[in-house]
Amino acid sequence: MAAQHPNAHTRATSRTPDEDHPHEQPLAGVVHDNVRHTESFTVVGNHLVQHKDLSLLAIGLACYIQSVRQGTSVDIKTLAARFPEGPTRIAAGLRELEKHGYLQRSCTRTSTGRIVTSTVSCNRPGHSGSGSARETASRPAARRAPQEKPPPRKRLPVVPQPSCPAPALLQAAVDVLTGLRRRDPRLLLSATDAAHLAPGVAAWLEREIAPTAVRHALTENLPNEPLIRPAALLAHRLTAQLPPPPPFRTPAPPAPELRHPLQACDGCDRAFRAPQPGRCRECRAADDRVPGAPDVGPLCTAG
Repeated sequence: MAAQHPNAHTRATSRTPDEDHPHEQPLAGVVHDNVRHTESFTVVGNHLVQHKDLSLLAIGLACYIQSVRQGTSVDIKTLAARFPEGPTRIAAGLRELEKHGYLQRSCTRTSTGRIVTSTVSCNRPGHSGSGSARETASRPAARRAPQEKPPPRKRLPVVPQPSCPAPALLQAAVDVLTGLRRRDPRLLLSATDAAHLAPGVAAWLEREIAPTAVRHALTENLPNEPLIRPAALLAHRLTAQLPPPPPFRTPAPPAPELRHPLQACDGCDRAFRAPQPGRCRECRAADDRVPGAPDVGPLCTAG
């Protein structure tokens, strides 16, 4: 009789197909072709959709109620108009959900005497916050800590003012400030900063400084690091580098009146030039030829 070997290795069992290929699709049953939702989706627990005691109608109603926005009407009449099931079946499904804790309904009377039904949907019955939605809504909001106000922004330095702030001059100054960003993107100014700096640029333009020269003075030799507040830098340059006014020039005297105004002759009604109304040259000459005729009217200067 052959000797027995109790310590011999047992025969290895073959692995099941699921163990050999865990990611292989099964030959029977459902196969999921899922796409990850990024918008318009609702998270529903398997404890609801795979509930053993709820009917398929109740599970569908619970999923729909959990997907709608807060404040949407979910009474029997509204649900019966939304779905093909009648009011009787929908009422039975709502009672199932209420029995298993997925729905809480209570009737309250308003100040006008109307009775309304308040509905609370619980996506996971039995959790610590269950039933507290109504209490949270009626609980006064907790006082929030007062937010610290940001520190006030430091005002921009004062800029020179023009002696005659004409609108056209100020508009030309704003155009100069607006064009600075084309030379350096860091000099992008807000409308408030441009309105504050415009009088300073107008003072330069008033002193016969060309706009190109003003742009060059404001953008030359800028620092390489980022400009934290470019408007403050421009305000400093407008004040520190303000050129002197142009030399005083004696205004030219007004041109003398070279020609007298037109006058109508009192004798022949002909137009002639003279400082005062009277008679023209021809009429005066005729009057001189008549003996004893009075000398009337001024002497004509230019015909």
